[in-house]
Amino acid sequence: MVEEHGVSHRQACKAVSLPRSSYRYQPKQKDDTPVIELLKSLVERHPAIGFWQCFYRLRKMGHSWNHKRVYRVYSQLRLDIRRRHRKRLPARVKQTLFQPEHINQVWSIDFMSDSLWDGRRFRLLNIVDDYNREILTMEADLSIPALRLVRVPGYLNEFRGLPEMIRVDNGPEFISHRLGCWCKENRIRLVFIQPGKPMQNAYVERCNGSIRRELLNAYVFRTLTEVREKAEEWRQDYNHQRPHQALDFRAPVELLEET
Repeated sequence: MVEEHGVSHRQACKAVSLPRSSYRYQPKQKDDTPVIELLKSLVERHPAIGFWQCFYRLRKMGHSWNHKRVYRVYSQLRLDIRRRHRKRLPARVKQTLFQPEHINQVWSIDFMSDSLWDGRRFRLLNIVDDYNREILTMEADLSIPALRLVRVPGYLNEFRGLPEMIRVDNGPEFISHRLGCWCKENRIRLVFIQPGKPMQNAYVERCNGSIRRELLNAYVFRTLTEVREKAEEWRQDYNHQRPHQALDFRAPVELLEET
């Protein structure tokens, strides 16, 4: 009307019953970036909370955004859809792989798995003293739960003593409360490597590679008894006869006898 008929804006608004305030209104573009960042941060730290928990948490932080604005952003981020979340590990701090100065300073523990001739899977629990690379035990069974994992170092304590520190990965047996409580009771520092960083537990990983090549891949096992017998035979040879380049081509037991 203004362009084609040349009437004023006031007359045009009056003709179509439109308030001039509405005609001149310019919507303000709100910057929702702070709301988006805080909502994402809350949901990442607390995956199970819903909208109202997020809203009141934002209020406790001192933000005065009303619930309609927060819910609009919440919906745009598709946070109102039921979220499936995986159990997450606590943040692991990178630990330097250092050379121990005496026995029982650091033990490394890890699991391996293989299968018998009939297809049944079995597990192998390896405990290594990082000081002289000695394999303290190789436990083989179809299942080695956390309770069994705790009993093995307890058995080693009778003739070897306990370590100052135990280094493990993030397997379910290692992150169980049983191992954590046992370490606290015995004043042992339990150190977890970062997920996906096996070289942070390099001593036992190096040993596992030798076990895989020379034992598990070299023999066909029909029973668990065969696995245990061969594992013990291999462990004795590894500890008493095998020269290690890192030990000036001495066997682990030879280094132990010299200290």
